[in-house]
Amino acid sequence: MAEIIGSDGTWTFDGEVLRIVPGHGRGVHRLRRLLGELTVPLAAVAGIAVEPGSKGGVLRVRLRQGADPLLQAAAGALNDVSDPYRLNVEGRRTSVAEYLVDEVRNALLIEEIGGGPVDRYLLPGPDVPIRASGGDGSAAFDGESVRLEWNWMAEAVKKEAGPQHLPLRNIASVELHPAIGLDNGHLRFRVDDGAERPEPILDPRCVMLWGFKKEAAAAIALAAAVVARLPHPNAVDDPPPDAVDAPPSPPELQAAPADDHDALLRRLRELGDLHKEGILTEEEFTAAKQAVLRRM
Repeated sequence: MAEIIGSDGTWTFDGEVLRIVPGHGRGVHRLRRLLGELTVPLAAVAGIAVEPGSKGGVLRVRLRQGADPLLQAAAGALNDVSDPYRLNVEGRRTSVAEYLVDEVRNALLIEEIGGGPVDRYLLPGPDVPIRASGGDGSAAFDGESVRLEWNWMAEAVKKEAGPQHLPLRNIASVELHPAIGLDNGHLRFRVDDGAERPEPILDPRCVMLWGFKKEAAAAIALAAAVVARLPHPNAVDDPPPDAVDAPPSPPELQAAPADDHDALLRRLRELGDLHKEGILTEEEFTAAKQAVLRRM
C-alpha cells in the first residue's frame, strides 16, 4: 500500500482503489470537505503525476472523461484550491509521492487500462440529501427530486411561480455557471418541455449564484449529485464502428515506460535515505523496496 499525507489531505493506493481523504484545516476548501472521502477505482484513472510546486510539489490525478459526475457537472468550475484531485506535497515528501505515482502507473499497465472516455460513471457522486443556497433562493435534492424555493431577493416572476418540484425523471440536464468577478453565476435544471427558456434571473427552474465560496461549493456538490443519477451523456447502445479513443494523455501523465537498471538502483538508494531520515516507516520502506525489486 502506498500513502502520502499532504497539507490538504491524504491519498492512499492499495493496488485497486485510490482513496482521497480531505484535510480538516481552515485552508481546505469547503467543497473538498463537503465531498468527504472519495474512492477512485483504478479503472477511472487516466494518468497521475507529481508536478513542481512553489514549496514542494503537487500530486495530481487525471480521470478518464465521463468517469466522474463531479467533473461532468462542474464543467471547468473547479480551481486549484477546490479541485479534490490535487494534493499539495511538502518538498521532503515528494519522493513518497513519486512512489505512489509509480504504484498507480504500474497498476494501470498491469491491468491494461486505457485513458479513453467511458460511457458510465465510475464514481457515485456526492451523498444525498443535499442543499445549496443561492442569491435569490435555494435548491434541495433528496435523490428523487429537486425542490427550488425563493427568498425576498427573487424576481417577481419566480415568486409568482412559487416553489418548484422537479422529479428526477423530468430533468434533462443540469447547467452550472460559477460567478466570475462581477458577473453572477447560476444553477439551472433543464426539462424537455419545449418551452422557451428565459434568462437565468427570470427562470423559475434556476437559482442565481453570487460568488460566495460557501454558496459555490454547495451548488457544485448538488449539481454533481443530480448529474450522477441522470443518464450518462456518453451512453450508447451500439457504438459506431469508427469510434476511437480520446487523444493520448500528455507525456507527463502517461504510464511510465519500463525503468532501466540504473534508475531502479537510484530509487532504492533514495528510499534507503528516506528510511534513515525517518520520513519512511519500516513498513513503508519494506513495501516500497519490494515494489522496486519486482521491477528489476
